[in-house]
Amino acid sequence: MTEDDHTAAIAALNDACRAEPGASWVLTVGVHTLPEAKLAQALEAVTAFSDFSEGNNPHGERDFGAFEVGGARLFWKIDYYDLDLCMASPDPADPAVTKRVLTLMLAHEY
Repeated sequence: MTEDDHTAAIAALNDACRAEPGASWVLTVGVHTLPEAKLAQALEAVTAFSDFSEGNNPHGERDFGAFEVGGARLFWKIDYYDLDLCMASPDPADPAVTKRVLTLMLAHEY
């Protein structure tokens, strides 16, 4: 697999992780304190996020995003762990050895 193919595989897996809130998503305390309507908007903003640029996606993996909801600045990021969630994944392009965790946070919590 070429480096470009490897990066494209990681990006596709990250897009899939971001597409559906679920067990692989972690919401920080600050996000949990948002009013219900803003929280719903924030979750939707992550799943719909497509504003990737050189500034927020320098490696092409689509693993970070920033946006605003109701005046609140939020960040999301995806980290790659081994299947036991103990160490970094040995290969983020291989879902057989990688567990992705998306964290959604208020910008000031970063």
